[in-house]
Amino acid sequence: MNSIKLERINSAMVREISYILATEVKDQNIQFVTVTAAKTSSDLSYAKIYVTILKEEYKKETMNALKNAKGFIRKELAERMELRHMPELEFVYDESIAYGQRIEQKIKEIHEKE
Repeated sequence: MNSIKLERINSAMVREISYILATEVKDQNIQFVTVTAAKTSSDLSYAKIYVTILKEEYKKETMNALKNAKGFIRKELAERMELRHMPELEFVYDESIAYGQRIEQKIKEIHEKE
């Protein structure tokens, strides 16, 4: 599958899953989740959905809630997207945002010492 079509599918997945999490999923643990990216395999059998969580102290509960809601989210996604086969979803915590914040904090501390 060409990369442009895959990028379009990934972009649509981020948009649709964000909407589903915000409006359809009733689990309280999923309220503060942001979908940052989607990476779909070239054969569309598998998709990693990268998420960040506003309150990091609830990371474990939120990731478990996403795992439990995976079937519902996949079913809703299948109804909204025109794909012959809906990929299997895996939710992954996106470490890059937290990493960037830690670096920013270190830089700030260095400047304060000067």
